[in-house]
Order: sequence, then structure tokens, then C-alpha cells
Amino acid sequence: MDAATWGLIVATFVACFVEMVEATTIVMAMGYTRSWKSALVGTFAALGALAVVTLAAGYALANWLPESALQLAIGGLLLIFGLQWLRKAILRSSGRKAVHDEDAIYREEVEAAKSAGESKGGLDLFAFMVSFKGVFLEGMEVVFIVLTFGLNANNIPAASLGAAAAVVIVLVIAIALRRPLSMINENLLKYGVGLLLASFGTYWAVEGIGIFRDGRESLNWPGHDLMILVLIAAWLVLSRIFVAALRKPAAPAPVGAPDIAVEVKK
Repeated sequence: MDAATWGLIVATFVACFVEMVEATTIVMAMGYTRSWKSALVGTFAALGALAVVTLAAGYALANWLPESALQLAIGGLLLIFGLQWLRKAILRSSGRKAVHDEDAIYREEVEAAKSAGESKGGLDLFAFMVSFKGVFLEGMEVVFIVLTFGLNANNIPAASLGAAAAVVIVLVIAIALRRPLSMINENLLKYGVGLLLASFGTYWAVEGIGIFRDGRESLNWPGHDLMILVLIAAWLVLSRIFVAALRKPAAPAPVGAPDIAVEVKK
């Protein structure tokens, strides 16, 4: 495999890894608190629904849009999606937003599960629905990432391989530890994913602008794929500027303390 393929695999792996950590936390909370059977049924039902969505969306995007229009549409969506992640990462790094805490999320899910009351049927509907919703919503982001990266790179198998590797590794770690994966610095991962999505989105959206010129052929960046590294560096520098500008100043010392000291000396 060449460098571009490896880059595609790594990008989809990192992006999907974050989403799988969050989905796993929800399923574990339902499984340990309510019913593993119901939580797993909800998980597999969500995976089945995601498979249908992936096939339908992938076929529509690949066959109904010309290449430049596909690049513009998907690049624009990736850019919007990436900027949302980057905005949250900047706010967390500057102290304007609380950091993501998987242990706290797990405790909230456990409390919600305990307060929902007991299930009288064979299938615990609360555990089923919460697991289904968590896996489906997080999985939709995985599907979006795989389709956008895979279609624009014309390599769906490589993008799928990165996503599948993320799923397997998260499941193995969760089964081995039997607790939320809070030891993983998810905030740093989300920062990195935001940079990747914004950079790839910028790259493909600019290429897709060629749809508006004669021939509707995609524009070409100077240096081609190497420009993605330049875009990543540019977004990183820009994000750090925003972090520095938004960082909260240190709390001032109590106003009354110096006056008290002066009074004592007198």
C-alpha cells in the first residue's frame, strides 16, 4: 500500500475510534446495570440499520453525482463537521468548556438506567432503546466519515478497514478492562480528528469548485496530496491562536488579603 492509502486508513481509524469509545460507554452502562441481552440486541439492531444506510447513501453518492460535485458536497460537509469538532476542542483547550469525561458520562447513564424502573418483559426496552440510539447516532458519524473519506479517495475498502480496526480494538480493550475507556485522552483525539476533518474538507471542497468552470473538472492543488499536510499545519496554527486568545486568565488574588497584612504590621 502507498502512503496515501495508509493516510486514509489512519485518518478513518482515529476518527472512528473516538465515536466507538462513546458508543461503548453507553452499551456498557446498560449491560452492567440493566441487561446485557437487551443492550446487545439494541447494538446489533443499530448495526443492521447502519448497514442499510451505508449501502443506500454510498450507492446514491457514487452514482448520482459527478466527481467534482461529489468533492464539493462531501468536502463542504467534512469542513462543517470538522469545524464543529475543532470549535469544541478550542473551547476545551482554552478552559471555556468542560473536558469530555467518560467516567462522568458512564455514571450518568447508570443513574438513568437505575431510575428507569424494572422491566417486566423478556426484553428490557429501556436498555434496548438507549443502546440502539447510542450506537446508531455515534455510528452515523462513523458511516459519514467512511463514506466521505472513501468516496473522495476512491477507496472505500481502505476507509472501511480503518473503521473496522477501530471497532475491533475498542471492543477488545473494553472487554479486557470491563470499564469505560476513560484512560484514553479523548479530548486530544477529538482535537486531532477536528484538524483532519477540517483539512481534508478544505482540500476536497476547493477541488470541487471546478464544477462551476467549463468542463466541470476538479481543480488541482499544487503539490497534490502533500498539500493536506500543509492544511493540517495551517489549521493547527490557527486553532492555537484561538486557544491563546480565548484562554481564561488566572483568578486574581483576594483583594482583602494585602490590606489585612498591612494592618497587622501597624
